[in-house]
Amino acid sequence: MTKASAIERVEMHNVMSPDHVVRVDKAKYDAMKAALLAAVPPTQPGLTVAEIKARVLPLLPDDLFPGGAKAGWWLKGVQLDLEAKGVLAREASKPMRLHRL
Repeated sequence: MTKASAIERVEMHNVMSPDHVVRVDKAKYDAMKAALLAAVPPTQPGLTVAEIKARVLPLLPDDLFPGGAKAGWWLKGVQLDLEAKGVLAREASKPMRLHRL
């Protein structure tokens, strides 16, 4: 068994492209999801993505995201997945703000 096939995967959806599903590393997904849910407030007006990223980075395990590597991609992917699943909502504001539902 190769290292790549040993990685447990999870489906990640995209609120902007409902028919597009990608299978991603479950450990990284779960770590980002936990950090994102801890960082995003449950009330409006929520936080901007930049504010969320600043709060998420210190919460990520360094073994999965060394020095914050790839955190931006994972943040956006998990954010869009959680929006598609009705866990996060975006405000109609500029810049965009997010809060938990």
